[in-house]
Amino acid sequence: MKIAVFPPNSLILADMVERKGHEPLVIQKEIRKKVTDPEIDSPPFNITEEEPIKGLKYAAIEVPSGVRGRMAIFGPIIDEAEAAIIMEDAPYGFGCIGCARTNELSMYFLRKRGIPVLEIHYPESKDETVEVINKINTFLDGLDKSESDEKAEPEKDTKETVEE
Repeated sequence: MKIAVFPPNSLILADMVERKGHEPLVIQKEIRKKVTDPEIDSPPFNITEEEPIKGLKYAAIEVPSGVRGRMAIFGPIIDEAEAAIIMEDAPYGFGCIGCARTNELSMYFLRKRGIPVLEIHYPESKDETVEVINKINTFLDGLDKSESDEKAEPEKDTKETVEE
């Protein structure tokens, strides 16, 4: 399954998702598309004038262009996601700190999608860390089961939000 991770540049969450056989949807892959595109003249200035226009799908015209530009990159990740892991209250070094409003908007859209979502708080002790890792692994293992259940019983709705 395609799993959106939040913060969207968390290598730790992306690695855990990948180790469980899923595809992590992270911003690094989206940015790579931008900086390796021959149409981009001068990376890292990799936002074209079309990006804020694409962002209008996710944010109103009154929203600052920086938020719309970021949403043009985050939006496809949100749209593609079949499930999500959201790490709340993470320190600045753990993931993206570019824009609090973009982060709030992204989490809102992930929750609104109706896909399975695991929301966890950043651990502050060794015991909490072990608990968070177990919750993530259980969530990812459960996605495998719910995916095979959907194939067996297509009419069954297995989408749910998992909260701490």
